[in-house]
Amino acid sequence: MRIRAPEMLALPGLKLLLHLITSGGYGYFRDEFYYIACSDRLAFGYVDHPPLSVALLRLSRDLFGESLLALRLLPAVAGALAVYLAGRMAADLGGGRFARILAMLATIAAPIYLALNHIYSMNAFDVLLWAAAAALLVRLLRGGPPRLWIVLGLVLGAGLLNKISVLWLGFGLLVGLLATSRRRWLLTRWPWVAGGIAALMFAPHVIWQILHDWPTLEFIHNATTRKMVAVDPLDFVLQQIRVMNPVTLPLWLGGLWFYFFAREGRPFRLLGWIYVTVFAILLVSTASRPGYLSPAYVWLFAAGGLVCENATRRWRGPALEAGVAALMLLGGAVLAPLALPVLPVETYVRYSRFLGIGPSTSERKELRELPQFYADMHGWEAIVEQVARVHRGLPPEEREKAAVFTFNYGEAGAIDFLGRRHGLPLAISGHNNYWHWGPRDHDGSIVIVIGGSRERLLERFESVEQAGVTDCGYCMPYEDDQAIWIGRHLRVPIGELWPDLKHYD
Repeated sequence: MRIRAPEMLALPGLKLLLHLITSGGYGYFRDEFYYIACSDRLAFGYVDHPPLSVALLRLSRDLFGESLLALRLLPAVAGALAVYLAGRMAADLGGGRFARILAMLATIAAPIYLALNHIYSMNAFDVLLWAAAAALLVRLLRGGPPRLWIVLGLVLGAGLLNKISVLWLGFGLLVGLLATSRRRWLLTRWPWVAGGIAALMFAPHVIWQILHDWPTLEFIHNATTRKMVAVDPLDFVLQQIRVMNPVTLPLWLGGLWFYFFAREGRPFRLLGWIYVTVFAILLVSTASRPGYLSPAYVWLFAAGGLVCENATRRWRGPALEAGVAALMLLGGAVLAPLALPVLPVETYVRYSRFLGIGPSTSERKELRELPQFYADMHGWEAIVEQVARVHRGLPPEEREKAAVFTFNYGEAGAIDFLGRRHGLPLAISGHNNYWHWGPRDHDGSIVIVIGGSRERLLERFESVEQAGVTDCGYCMPYEDDQAIWIGRHLRVPIGELWPDLKHYD
């Protein structure tokens, strides 16, 4: 069935336009620098993510450049396609125009999707790939041709190459098959073909993991035990309501009701089991971020749109439809400044306080005025300029040999990307993939170090002097007021020291 309805273009177009006009925001996000650095070193794997999003970024940089608008184009397109798939699924589930509109508006209004589609990261593509997998399952559940399993295998394989949490989706699919009458599909070759395709696509990354001693497992362990804030089950549930927007709550609850209790939803119950399975996995994990479950809501919105359409069929008219749509848009607009940097910082701080929402982070980090998501968009130019000033102050013979060492990949990535115009060398760091890339060709005779204490650095260098201090305004507090040191002459060769500097988290 083809949908030739204006809303199927207008609402995804609205989502795309919204992200394009806000792409400048507060500036580059911490992780974007890291992704850019990774895209300069293409590989089948990285310490903290698979290779697909990095490869796409390399292609995007080659085609469109490195401006914020260019960098954030693909995430915006991914968001628009996810909105389209929400409407498409609503139609395939049996919904009409109103159901399609509601499903798409809910996908637009969810703050977590606004945030994920604003910056470049694997998470923007994660939502799209989960939605694409669900859309294919809807088609199969409606009696679509078995060859769609091949496409589903390709989507799941791409999903795994983008983010390994697609394993949750795959496990949920298995549970759903076993828990419903669709278990008979397991007696055919098609689900196994899909799984084989996904596994084959994922194999190069698994081989990379084996060859590098499974660094991602070490990263996950360290992140969950040292870095992430523990979340109790009740808080996890309440956070789902917040990140998906309270105005969408009736819609996704209606979607769950549709899959498990509605007569017309019985053929599609498999999708309800996928959501419940992933929800249960994350609920029992005290280190789950609220956004981890977000890709699973698109098909709930699709079904919820149908439930709302059926519930209002008797008295629904243009006025009611317009009112409900306006309520959804208003709810999205109220919370949009919490996910899209559309307000000046001072205005944002006042607005969030008015809503009773304070700065938040899912990590064990100190905060000031801004949540970590926004603070991580501030201060990078200032930090790089301050390091460049120290670098320019070195004697020419030292400047040629100088390395810049940072304690996290955000600073290192900013040095690599923004430091080009200042003539800074590529940074070295012990954090995640920067440790994997090693100390390059530096001999450790002269190193500019951002952060740390003189006492600790004197354990490594024969002499240490402070040459500056970071001042980055609204940045994360741990980036601000850091000493910038010049360390001279490592006490041991840098190659011997390097293994001790690794920290995957």
